[in-house]
Amino acid sequence: MAPAATTVRRYRWTRADYDRVIQVGGFEPQDRIELLDGELWEMTTEGSRHAVACTKIMYVLQRAFTEGSFVSVGHPLALDDVSEPEPDIAVVRGTPDDHVDQHPSAALLVVEVSFSSLAFDRGRKLAAYARNGIGEYWVVDLAAERIEVYREPVGARYASMTVMEHEDTISPLHAPGATVAVSDLLPKSA
Repeated sequence: MAPAATTVRRYRWTRADYDRVIQVGGFEPQDRIELLDGELWEMTTEGSRHAVACTKIMYVLQRAFTEGSFVSVGHPLALDDVSEPEPDIAVVRGTPDDHVDQHPSAALLVVEVSFSSLAFDRGRKLAAYARNGIGEYWVVDLAAERIEVYREPVGARYASMTVMEHEDTISPLHAPGATVAVSDLLPKSA
């Protein structure tokens, strides 16, 4: 007689599980991970071009978003019960002190700087941000030196996507008076 078949199940993480493990020191600082759709994902290591782009974007967005919000760099965004990504840049309503007891759960703008993570940022991350109502999402494609601007979330996708080239300018939805040059967001080539 054959043994009874067993079902092997994958363990799905909740944000509460994930946060509890972090609080008790279950992950080391060098464990660069984030929670997305109930799964733990290893974040790619930052190269110098990535770091320069993040720094430039932070400075430009700090000037564009003047009052009532702040620019968060590489910190968690508590999207839903199964996702807590750490976007490269997020513009968050309020002040940092408003989020002492819990991570922000929404953002006016989320930016991911991509080189080796481009497919992931256009796929799973885009779907998570859209599903959770992030109204504007930028993917900075370092290889192509351009920015993909996603707007109008509908379910797990965005109804609008515009590719902005090096010579173009962008006006963020929540800072319509600001004009941001794409060239000011990208690292200068050597």
